Amino acid sequence: MSEDCIFCQIVAGDIPGRTVYEDDTVLAFLDANPLSPGHTLVIPKDHHERLNNTPADVAGEVLSTLHELVPAVESAVDAPASTVAFNNGEVAGQEVPHVHGHIIPRFEDDGGRPIHALVNDRPDLSEDELDAIESDIVAEQA
Repeated sequence: MSEDCIFCQIVAGDIPGRTVYEDDTVLAFLDANPLSPGHTLVIPKDHHERLNNTPADVAGEVLSTLHELVPAVESAVDAPASTVAFNNGEVAGQEVPHVHGHIIPRFEDDGGRPIHALVNDRPDLSEDELDAIESDIVAEQA
């Protein structure tokens, strides 16, 4: 637990939340500042700032919960689709430094954009540059 983390305060019951799912590891609740009706956050109860430092079993539980909740959230608000995403780090737009996955119900003409629209200036990478990045990622896993 982090005393100054708003999500940890929700887990502890110090701040109210509209809980839609809870087990020993994961809590899911409606976003207080939703991007659409039904916007839901899924978090590990223990404090982990980024996916990078979240234990694999806990990350798996978060993803499993997202998998189970997506159809329930979509159905509850009659959404034909949803965007499911993580902002992993401040530069990526993570506003609360506690891992959280978003389920954002999507509707026709909602003004939302696809995930490929996040970046305006896409890099023009050569085949050699792509090969080098591939090799570096594989090497980092070793």
